[in-house]
Amino acid sequence: MAIAPTPPTGRPATDVGRLLASCPDRRGIVSALSTALAETGANIIRSDQHSTNPEGGDFFLRMEFHLDALAERRGVLEQRLEHVGRELDLDWRLTSADTRKRVAIFASRYDHCLLDLLWRWRTGELDMDLVGVVSNHLDRADDVAFFDVPYHHVAVTHETKQDAEQAQLDLLEGIDLVVLARYMQIFSGDFLRRVGAPVINIHHSFLPAFAGADPYTRAYERGVKLIGATAHYATEDLDEGPIIEQDTHRVSHADSPDELTRIGRDLERLVLARAVRWHLDDRVIVHGNRTIVF
Repeated sequence: MAIAPTPPTGRPATDVGRLLASCPDRRGIVSALSTALAETGANIIRSDQHSTNPEGGDFFLRMEFHLDALAERRGVLEQRLEHVGRELDLDWRLTSADTRKRVAIFASRYDHCLLDLLWRWRTGELDMDLVGVVSNHLDRADDVAFFDVPYHHVAVTHETKQDAEQAQLDLLEGIDLVVLARYMQIFSGDFLRRVGAPVINIHHSFLPAFAGADPYTRAYERGVKLIGATAHYATEDLDEGPIIEQDTHRVSHADSPDELTRIGRDLERLVLARAVRWHLDDRVIVHGNRTIVF
């Protein structure tokens, strides 16, 4: 994919690093990591942590730090972290805040989540390199062209699904994140294993739940009082991956199916945008089928 023009973000992040870590909880974790950073010359500017149980639980941490000439000194810091990691049985990753993630958006005919993400990207709210939009329909081609973003049409049928997924994978080489902005196709397990990047999905949430077509009409018929949206990482189990963000809105008998649809789409836009932004900012740690979001 050709990278679309990058809008300015207005967010200077030179020499700012992010450390995400998890391990079995024990005494001295924060001290060991802080020492490793300090001995490399880094200054911690933000630190968040969570423990599931201080006695035998799991520990999670996100630190932001400033280190002059981070790119040149990163190797030294990684060596120190590797040493700490061996001592603490630590899983960790280190990123640079000024390294923008390469993102592809998948969409079908619905435009509300797609256009919202494009607008947020163009205004600099989403700090990413948007490399293109992939769709199984041509309906949104003109909308995407307005943002000067590459649009790739890959038709999908039951008979051509395997070939279509291969064509999509060919477009995603070197990608860091795939966002499903109401992409109305189910990926195979083979695709999710081979894509080489996290996939974030968005779907509506009702109590009770309604799968399949025309959910808002069925929610209206059941007198649903609470509707919402859920953003999660996609897995082979449909709509059951680790949840990143959710939101809800109380409705009443007076709300028509069209009004429920409008409210639901607003929620989907907001929830998906939050999930994508938090992922781009390295705020999410996946732990089994749960997430810790700092």
